[in-house]
Amino acid sequence: MDTASFCHTSGATALETRALTKDYLMGKERVRALDAVDFSATQGDFVVINGPSGSGKSTMLNLLALIDRPTSGEVLFLGEPTGALSEGGLAQLRRDQIGLVFQTFNLIPVLSAFENVEYPLLLTRTSRAERRRRVGALLEVVGLADFARRRPDELSGGQRQRVAVARALVTQPRVVLADEPTANLDSATGRQIMGLLQGLNQNHCVTFVVVTHDPAVAEYAGRVLAIRDGRFDSGAEHVDPAAS
Repeated sequence: MDTASFCHTSGATALETRALTKDYLMGKERVRALDAVDFSATQGDFVVINGPSGSGKSTMLNLLALIDRPTSGEVLFLGEPTGALSEGGLAQLRRDQIGLVFQTFNLIPVLSAFENVEYPLLLTRTSRAERRRRVGALLEVVGLADFARRRPDELSGGQRQRVAVARALVTQPRVVLADEPTANLDSATGRQIMGLLQGLNQNHCVTFVVVTHDPAVAEYAGRVLAIRDGRFDSGAEHVDPAAS
């Protein structure tokens, strides 16, 4: 993998939110899932947002990923507001600049590991030679070079998640957002996946924002934010000095 392609301006803000608020209608009742949240992550950060079910963490991730739009407030990507972008503009930004890792892997069952990782590049004008180079390099990085031809049903849960991580990185995004990446894995495999993400962060300058209910994930982060009832807990941020 080309390390330099992930090493963008040190200290620059990758993601930022200002008074980010999201309401949902539950029947006739309006429920506030996220309440005026301010957040920022700089290039090279590894941020874990930790909270129980219903705390607002998944809503936060969907807004950061530009999958959903806020009720009020704004998301800034590389310092630029995103609220005025069209749906097409948001889709292009997601495709080119944001990598997503899902707890259910979201792999295409009929495609091989290689083809699953390659798929996002088929949506761009990336040449066949460059596609092969990037996919091969990333499968090597995640330890699956010998499993490139296997379909998802021929892989273990941990191997599927490694494929998903490689797919999230293949477009060389500025930010990778991970939703409960260890939720469907046993504890040993979960540690392996988090170690992989931590290594990519430290060795390849990939910026990660991970949301999880699992407190064990926090040990891999440079910063940990606790969220509850749609707000970050006051004074609940933890910074790992070893990650500085």
